[in-house]
Amino acid sequence: MLRRTALATSALLISALLLTSCTGSDTAPGPTGEADPNATLTVRLSLEPSNLDIRHTSGAALEQALVDNVYQGLVTRNGDENNAIVPALATEWNVSPDGLTYTFTLRQGVTFHDGSALTADDVVTSLQTAKDDATVQNSTDLANVASISSPDASTVVVTLAKPNIDFLFALTGRAGLIFKNGDTTNLQTAENGTGPFRVASWNTGQSLTFARYDGYWGDKAGVAEVVLDYIPDQSAATNAAVSGDVDVALEIDPDLQGQIEGTGNFTIESGLTTDKGTLAFNNQRAPLNDQRVREALRLAVDHNALVETLVTAQPLNGPIPPLDPGYEDLTGSVSYNPDRARELLAEAGAENLNLSLTIPNVYPSTLATFLVSSYADVGVTLQVKQVDFSTWLTDVYTNHDYDLSFVRHVEARDFGNWADPTYYFGFDNAEVQRLYAEALASTDDQQSSDLLAEAAQIVDDQDAADWLFLSAPRTAVGTNVSNFPKNSLNVRLPLAGVTVSSE
Repeated sequence: MLRRTALATSALLISALLLTSCTGSDTAPGPTGEADPNATLTVRLSLEPSNLDIRHTSGAALEQALVDNVYQGLVTRNGDENNAIVPALATEWNVSPDGLTYTFTLRQGVTFHDGSALTADDVVTSLQTAKDDATVQNSTDLANVASISSPDASTVVVTLAKPNIDFLFALTGRAGLIFKNGDTTNLQTAENGTGPFRVASWNTGQSLTFARYDGYWGDKAGVAEVVLDYIPDQSAATNAAVSGDVDVALEIDPDLQGQIEGTGNFTIESGLTTDKGTLAFNNQRAPLNDQRVREALRLAVDHNALVETLVTAQPLNGPIPPLDPGYEDLTGSVSYNPDRARELLAEAGAENLNLSLTIPNVYPSTLATFLVSSYADVGVTLQVKQVDFSTWLTDVYTNHDYDLSFVRHVEARDFGNWADPTYYFGFDNAEVQRLYAEALASTDDQQSSDLLAEAAQIVDDQDAADWLFLSAPRTAVGTNVSNFPKNSLNVRLPLAGVTVSSE
């Protein structure tokens, strides 16, 4: 190894991160009036889905809007409780000692939004379709399923071909969502879920409106209506908050935050995410297949200065974020050292290096500008290629035609990408692959986490990429709003428990 710095996991540090991430940055008072069950909650979001078919359409915007609000699975995750897996359409489940058989007890009294009752057949068919139909988003999450059956009307049994400790977590995703068998609803423009809200209207390009579903099996939603107001422009979003047109604004611009705070009507929250700002190195392309070059590129970046520049970010410098199993504090594993970076480039015969950075144009230019300057300081010329996201998917993700690339990997528990040499990172390490396979096959949570941490340390030591930051976007929450969720809001936005004050 050119460098090995193993930092022990610190439960105190994780607790501190969780505490600070969930604390507002100002002290505006909370709601003083009674919660109004007839209220409308208006939430500013930036990214609108292209259609409502969550089964067949990619993009985090669909999950953010529809999962837990409109559609549900047997289980779900609680972002504000470290992504703990909690009941949804199943009241309980048992796992066999060998980790192969999952027995779910179905919740009674569940209906779809068209009024029809949820049946065990709906569950079996939904999961079987997700497994067998490759066009279903995240279908591969169920590839390890050997059989799905229903021995009686209140029970569903799923048997795996081999143990997978992440199986329950996989069921909290798209592949685990339950749909009515034989439903003829046009899911691109309408829905028929089991969640606390139904889609009332969709004003394409502007807003998506939910109405409380009074036939919901659980506690009824705290507001009668939710309007997801899609405002991509930050200045316009700030104006909407200042003028009182929205109750909550997600991912506010820190440069404009003062205007919102100045109203006295909002608190500013910053929660944890699994959103990893990842600078990918093409590990299969020279000179990036030389670890000395990869390490030099990491040492050339002042990560603390970058985080300060971006504001809505925290240090990460490792492939696993705090909300995921296997997290260790690796933020000190790479220290800014441009002199050592120059030495490594010279050793590798890579002085006066010219590289390209392919970056989707949805990201601000601040990041690319920072990297260009950082690399120029160590003799690396960086050519920035800003492309639309569809071009990035083709050139980088599919064809692996790039030197460096930046995207935010928002997915939880996605460490498996580093154990897949065919993934666009091109990282191929047999020991990482072995440890990851053992982590999945383990039936012990702590053992699995320890194996993931060991694998992540190797990925970090090999400088497989540079994890520039953990995204920590800020949310402006109106003082008339209670119980708004805090963590992972860019991928999940459960709103059933949110209330709006009458004053």
